[in-house]
Amino acid sequence: MGGLGSVLFAAVAVAVVAVVVHFYYGVWRRTAEIRRKLRAQGVTGPPPSLLYGNLPEMQEIQLEAAAAAMASPPHHASVIVAHDYTSTLFPYFVKWRKQYGPLYTYSTGTRQHLYANHVDLVKDLSLTNHLHLGKPSYVTKKLAPILGHSVVRANGPVWALQRKIIAPEFFMDRVRVMAALMTEAASAMLQKWEGRIGERDGATAEIDVDEALREFSADVISRACFGSSYEKGKRIFSKLRVLQKLLSEGNFLFGYVSLSDRLFQQPKHRRIKKLEKEIESLIWETVQQRQRECSKTSSDKDLLQLIMEAAMNDPTVGANCNESPKKFIVDNCKSIYFAGHESTAVAATWSLMLLALHPEWQDRIRSEFTQACPDGRVNMTTISQLKSVSMVVQETLRLYPPAAFVARETFSETRLGNVVIPKGVYLWTLIPTLHREVEIWGENANEFKPERFVNGIAKACKFPQAYVPFGAGPRLCLGKNFALVQLKIIISLIVFKFRFSLSPEYRHSPSYRMIVEPANGMKIIFKRV
Repeated sequence: MGGLGSVLFAAVAVAVVAVVVHFYYGVWRRTAEIRRKLRAQGVTGPPPSLLYGNLPEMQEIQLEAAAAAMASPPHHASVIVAHDYTSTLFPYFVKWRKQYGPLYTYSTGTRQHLYANHVDLVKDLSLTNHLHLGKPSYVTKKLAPILGHSVVRANGPVWALQRKIIAPEFFMDRVRVMAALMTEAASAMLQKWEGRIGERDGATAEIDVDEALREFSADVISRACFGSSYEKGKRIFSKLRVLQKLLSEGNFLFGYVSLSDRLFQQPKHRRIKKLEKEIESLIWETVQQRQRECSKTSSDKDLLQLIMEAAMNDPTVGANCNESPKKFIVDNCKSIYFAGHESTAVAATWSLMLLALHPEWQDRIRSEFTQACPDGRVNMTTISQLKSVSMVVQETLRLYPPAAFVARETFSETRLGNVVIPKGVYLWTLIPTLHREVEIWGENANEFKPERFVNGIAKACKFPQAYVPFGAGPRLCLGKNFALVQLKIIISLIVFKFRFSLSPEYRHSPSYRMIVEPANGMKIIFKRV
């Protein structure tokens, strides 16, 4: 037995040595070589540890920031001037930027990252049109339960094919048709608000607008894209919200999960898989029901019908996407349900917060809307005349962009600006920081000044490519037109009907849960105009 034990011990020792050697030569040397190439071009960063890279330092900095936030409770938004939350949500990026500038490299485990907030790189990132850059694979893998293998997270030729099918359905001529449905959904929500306020002079009502706007935005998606009302898709949206919170627990941006974490998170992973299957099942039921309804009517086709027809009729879907038309439809519907309603609802919520803090802009929007739409009805013709609400929306998306990052992975060596970036590097552009650069936006970069957009984005800042609330380059959000029209409609109608201010109970505390949203909701007090 002793001899057998010695043999087993030796075998295990050899296996361990083999793993260590493989790790060093196959992984660590690769990331070290990436750092060497970047360092030769003047790109430095915090020195990494052997096994975990800069993860221990990142977690330490995050804990320090959390402790500081606990010692200083969240302020009422009326005393917030700078609106800058990056030092709380992403303190390691803020600290390292002060040390290394707007371009530096760091690592998480064996992954090498490039913090790229340098203007020249961002400009090139906005203009590049090749497939050498894509969404970071390790991040999109974590988001697969909520996004599927849709156009939002696919890369390369698969992404290009999906974009070819999906993008035309969000062109402005299609969105123009959806505007009436957006107005219907807005009117339904505002009637509920009026009912809560009542008819008495001076009466007010406190409303949790973040949840109300989620329901509104979900209703718009349901009506405009899937031919049904919010109530019909309520189970889908509620399950997506739970799934979003589960996926956002911890920091998935670090890209590293220890073995102990994997063991302890097994119940959570099982719950995520269960939710994923339930959501996909509910969406497919909606698709099949819509197919039956469409076979009995010749009404205008909604987005779901158009996606179904494109997926069914395009023979390259199955061949190039390595999945059935059913999977293609369900995954892209899942991403539209989530990305299409969550980001827009959060942007509308931040818009109302800023307008509550700046009632003079309520007056400007109301006056302009009354002149353009005296009967209170808005359409695509009048939307183009609403300059003030457009400026407020653009400024809100500058200060509170729902997406915090433009994130890319280099699939081959790529030049951006004056830097040649090796294959396998993960690029991170922190949008809220880019949107607050004094060199780009001026001395009032941290202030709410919608008038900066009076002559459009091109005149609002020194480098228009630095304004990226919808991402950059060919990966620009496909729903941009849809979101902007929806935001202008809902904000205009709310301001037209109500005056509002922040509730004394509201405490300003932005939180990152895949998107930047109010941590504790948004309570606003409304009064009829």
